[in-house]
Amino acid sequence: MLYPENALVLAPLSGFTDLAYRRSARRCGCRYAFTEMVDAASIVYSPERAKQFLVRGDDEEFLGVQLVGANVEWLKKSALFLNDFNFDVLDLNLGCPVPKVVKKGAGAALGRNAELAQLALDAISRVSRFPVSAKFRILDADDPAPSIELAQRLVNAGACTLTVHGRTRDAFYTGNVAFDVIRAIAENVHVPVIANGGIHTVDSAREMQQKTHCSRLMLAQGAMGNPWLFRLISGGEAPTFSEWKNVVITHLQEMISLYGEVDAMKLARKIVHDYLRGRGFPASARAQASQLTKFRDAEILLDHLELTASTTAPARALKI
Repeated sequence: MLYPENALVLAPLSGFTDLAYRRSARRCGCRYAFTEMVDAASIVYSPERAKQFLVRGDDEEFLGVQLVGANVEWLKKSALFLNDFNFDVLDLNLGCPVPKVVKKGAGAALGRNAELAQLALDAISRVSRFPVSAKFRILDADDPAPSIELAQRLVNAGACTLTVHGRTRDAFYTGNVAFDVIRAIAENVHVPVIANGGIHTVDSAREMQQKTHCSRLMLAQGAMGNPWLFRLISGGEAPTFSEWKNVVITHLQEMISLYGEVDAMKLARKIVHDYLRGRGFPASARAQASQLTKFRDAEILLDHLELTASTTAPARALKI
């Protein structure tokens, strides 16, 4: 079994879950993680470029890779290509709602084509040396039947685990999660189901587990800028300001090691924004984060926030 009961999994987040991002989450209790989502077309046509998304650290105990695409032959070729790397699971994305993915028939669009989705997963599972899984969105928030059929087709095609996002493609990342649909899917397949969608706090994680009867959870947007969510759900404590600051600094330093300072700091702007969000920091801090060009700029910003927090409202500044 890939994931034990109560496992918490970091979702494959395009543009985010590189090695530096994953290490930040792992320092806060994450064990199970994925690379960024990788387009099968990029592997087929630009394999050298695709390799930048496939870097695994020597310290990573568990790492999965996720493919997105709708061309069965490309998916098969990509799975063969990935056999030369070291992963613990190969996942097929059937849930990405982003228009540029959907218009190619991939992601959530592929999830709406149950027959083609089954063919795609079957092609991957026949050639992959890794266990194969799938992640999809529910097809109807009121009627579980279409989603159950898709889930059963995927299991029949070789999926050893399913991750289910409890919103439809049209809902994107907002609105209510259809707990009852996730539960119905889990009750109608013989493989573990990982519940996903709307998990931002300990309470929302507990609600997901209780209402879906799925102990395994996948964290996505809720963990962006808040890697401590893994620790909190597992019963740990919120970070002190010093820990919060050190995690941000270390994350940026590791990005610089991967990309060099110039490119890393461009990418770091959105990362720092996430770390700042919802913690009571002034709008001026977010404005500064948008202008980061050097590592020293980030250090100055964080030093200033630490000084301000120590004399005003540190508890508010560390809101999780």
